[in-house]
Amino acid sequence: MKPFVIKDKFIPSGKISLLGDKSIAHRALIISALSFGKTVINNFPVHDDSLATLNALSALGVKIALGNKQVSVWGAQGLKKPSKPVFVNNSGTTFRLILGILAGAGFKTKVIAGRYLSNRPMARVNKPLRLMGAKITAKNRSGEEYPPVIISGGNLKGIIYRMPVASAQVKSAILLAGLFASGKTRVIECIGTRDHTERMLKAFGADVKVKKNIITLTPGRDLTSPGLVYIPGDISSAAFLTVLAIIIPGAKIIIEKVSLNPSRCGIINVLKRMGAKIKVVPLKNKKTQSFEPMGNLIVSSGKIKATVVKRPEIPYLIDELPVLMVAACFAVGRTIIKGAGELRFKEADRINSMVSNLKAMGVDICSIKSRGLENIVINGRGALSGAKLKSFGDHRTAMSMVIAALAAKGNSRLDDISCISKSFPGFLTLLKVLLR
Repeated sequence: MKPFVIKDKFIPSGKISLLGDKSIAHRALIISALSFGKTVINNFPVHDDSLATLNALSALGVKIALGNKQVSVWGAQGLKKPSKPVFVNNSGTTFRLILGILAGAGFKTKVIAGRYLSNRPMARVNKPLRLMGAKITAKNRSGEEYPPVIISGGNLKGIIYRMPVASAQVKSAILLAGLFASGKTRVIECIGTRDHTERMLKAFGADVKVKKNIITLTPGRDLTSPGLVYIPGDISSAAFLTVLAIIIPGAKIIIEKVSLNPSRCGIINVLKRMGAKIKVVPLKNKKTQSFEPMGNLIVSSGKIKATVVKRPEIPYLIDELPVLMVAACFAVGRTIIKGAGELRFKEADRINSMVSNLKAMGVDICSIKSRGLENIVINGRGALSGAKLKSFGDHRTAMSMVIAALAAKGNSRLDDISCISKSFPGFLTLLKVLLR
C-alpha cells in the first residue's frame, strides 16, 4: 500500500493528452487476435487492465509485441490451449471478453482472477455462453458464480438473448462467441450500452447490424485487419481532470484527442447540463485510423447546479459516477443519481466507498432504495474538508478522492494509491503538470 498526502491551494491549467481508452484497447487486442493480417495499435494504454488482456492473449498463443504506446498483433493464427490457468488480474473486461472467445475454442481452459475481481459476479456472462453451448463451471456462493471459471468451448449455436441487466461486457462476450457459432446471434439490450465492440467488429469486416437496442451478428465472414488502429484518449480518465478544472476557481485545461463516442459521453452531457463550462471540439480522424469519434475538451471553472441523473443515463457514465459525485458536492442544490445499484458490483462497492469517504469530508450524502432502485442523494454545499480517506483498493474511488482532496480546505491523506495503476498509471504525473 502507498499512502498519499494531498494538499490544497493549487489551480490547474495547461494542455494535456491521454493514453488510449481502456475499453477500446481491450477490444482492439482481442479482435485483432481473431483477424487475418498484422494490426498495429497506436496510443495503446500501458496499465494493469490492458496488460491483463495482452498477457491473457499471449498465454493463448497469440503473437503480440509491445512497444512504446504501440502494440503489434499477428492475428488469425488460432488460439492454443494454455499450459496453465489464464490469469486476468483484476480486469473484469478481460475476464468476460476472454470467456467469449474461449467459448468458441475447442479446448478446456481455467481462467483465474486477482483478489478484487474474484468477488465480482460472473453468472451474468456464464449463463448466455452456456445457452450457446459452452460448458462452464465456476465457484458458487449463495446462488451466484465467481472466479475461477473453467470453460470448455466449441460447437456453439447462435441465440437470441434478451439482456436482464445493462452490461457492455456481457453483450461483448456474447457477440465474440457468436463469431464461432452456427447461425445468427442476436442481443436485445434493456438499455443501450457502450458500442465499442460493434464498431470494432464492423471495422474488421464482421457482419454486424444494429437497430436501436438490437444487435445482430451473422457469422461466416473472415475478419481482416485494417492494418492500423488508433485509440482515442480515455474519456473515463478525462472525467477526473474535467471535474478538477470545474470545481477549482480559476482553472482552465485542454484535453486533446479524447474519445467522443456517444455511448460514452454521458459524463460530458450531465456536467454541461449542470452548467459546467465545457467546449467540445470534434476532430477529423481519417489520418489516424480511428474508428471512433474523438475531439478536444476545453474546460474552465465555474458555478454548477444540481441535477437528476435518470436510470437510462447510467450505462453511459457508469464508470464516471464516482467523480460525478465529487462534482455534485460543489453544485447548488440536491443531486440525485437514480438506479446506481450496479456500482456495488465493481472492483469495490463504489456506493459504499464514495459515500463513506465523502461523509468524512463533511458531505451530506446517502443511498436510498426506492421502487427496486438504489438512488444516491447529494446535497451540495460548495466546500469539502480535508480528511483521512480510503481507496478500498479501487482505482476510480482513489482518483475521485484525490480530485476531491485537491478542491478541499486543508490537507487529506489517502491510505493507498497503488490501485490507480489499474487504469491510469500516469494520473499523478499529469496532475503535477497541471498544478505547476
